[in-house]
Amino acid sequence: MNMVFSTGEELLEICKSENISISEAAIRYELMISERDRDEIYEEMRLNLKTMKDSIKKGLSHKHVSMSGLVGDDSITMLEFASQAAMGERMAKIVASAMAVTEVNATMGCIVAAPTAGASGILPGVLIEFAHQHELDDEMILKGLFNAAAIGVLIAKNASISGASGGCQAETGSASAMAASALVEMRGGTPLQSLDAAAMTLKNVMGLVCDPVAGLVECPCIKRNALGAVNAVLCSDMALAGIKSIIPFDEVVTTMKNVGKMMHIDLRETAKGGLAATPTGIKIAENMAKAKQKTSQADNSKRD
Repeated sequence: MNMVFSTGEELLEICKSENISISEAAIRYELMISERDRDEIYEEMRLNLKTMKDSIKKGLSHKHVSMSGLVGDDSITMLEFASQAAMGERMAKIVASAMAVTEVNATMGCIVAAPTAGASGILPGVLIEFAHQHELDDEMILKGLFNAAAIGVLIAKNASISGASGGCQAETGSASAMAASALVEMRGGTPLQSLDAAAMTLKNVMGLVCDPVAGLVECPCIKRNALGAVNAVLCSDMALAGIKSIIPFDEVVTTMKNVGKMMHIDLRETAKGGLAATPTGIKIAENMAKAKQKTSQADNSKRD
């Protein structure tokens, strides 16, 4: 059977006819389009998983301050507060892990850009910390990552994973959908429940703009990764409880694409609208421009 799929409906049909999970469908898809063997595909995903784990560990091990000064140790602060969190300690630790990865990214550390660098904390934060809490092995996390890859492929094909193209709904929204779907499979859910979870996460952030202060993937991006992690876990719970997405996954993805096109250009990663255009946001950008100019002048003086 042809294992290449372009829509959620096609993916579900493959899973049903072959009696396989979304993760297995994703692996067979990759086998077909890449002409690599299964061991090679798994080895690459294991490397991704290792990098994800390392980025969480690094982010939570010590304070990270970006060159802008906007990013510090919020992930560690969240982790230390976890036992008091109203959302519960387990969820707070997932949030802290998601924030940790994006702080590492903002400080030029090594991360896996899945689906993008700006949304890189959600997938590892949710899957790895959940697996740790429930004593799931790496093989189960790998299945989750392959499942997430399938959802990412569908969104990229039929809408966008780029903030410049579709706003933050396309970045942290897509990452949340990938994580929610993956978590459903890791918890024993069906392919349809995975797609329902993914659809609900996207609906929850439909129309979310991309407005990075000073053009940096720091504010509000890191806190939106925290939101994305909560969104993913919530929607996986709803799907596993038997709650369905009234609007099918494919229609939600198409709608996200259309909404992205309707957004003003200033609300799509240009740092000209939204929070970036607030008085504080403008002041931060101006201060950074001045600091950059001083550094450039100092460098020129040294060369002279």
